[in-house]
Amino acid sequence: MSNLILASGSSYKAALLQRLMLPFSIEYPKVEECAIGNELPRQTAERLAREKAYYIAEKHHGSIVIGADQVADLNGYPINKPGTHDLAVKQLKRQSGNEVFFHSGLAMVRYTSTGDCEHFSCVNTTKVIFRQLSDDEIEGYLRTEEPYDCAGSFKAEGLGISLFTSIISSDPSSLIGLPLIDLCSLLANFKVKVN
Repeated sequence: MSNLILASGSSYKAALLQRLMLPFSIEYPKVEECAIGNELPRQTAERLAREKAYYIAEKHHGSIVIGADQVADLNGYPINKPGTHDLAVKQLKRQSGNEVFFHSGLAMVRYTSTGDCEHFSCVNTTKVIFRQLSDDEIEGYLRTEEPYDCAGSFKAEGLGISLFTSIISSDPSSLIGLPLIDLCSLLANFKVKVN
């Protein structure tokens, strides 16, 4: 089997990939994570996933490289990782009582020994409906979980689940940033069996 590389510095994505019980390594791609021009959040997620995969694949011919990126979308506008408590408060206030779409871009790239390139990509979208959140609830949640490195300012795999009224998705792992159902389908294109 070819080497599998996760092109990501995200511990959350690495933990999800470990569920498939496939050996893999991790490399951090140096890709600027921002939208270009009038790009929609869904397009940004897929493009960034591809850029990350290509960045690492160019250095590791023969390896299958997985790139992933997630962009949150509130009324067509991207919501990024907050980085600070104050920005996280603002994000959660904006999301309170609203529908937010989380677009998880996924790409796989492999350069063959002859220099040919095999590549596949897709986007899995999860709709999250937030409860009406009080200022105290927002402060309490952020102080407890400190999700400042997460798009949308929450950790769905943790206490962040308490902020929602519903999640609508074809893949429960997609909201965390790496849609495993789609990943298994893309791996099949490279003749990689997961079980």
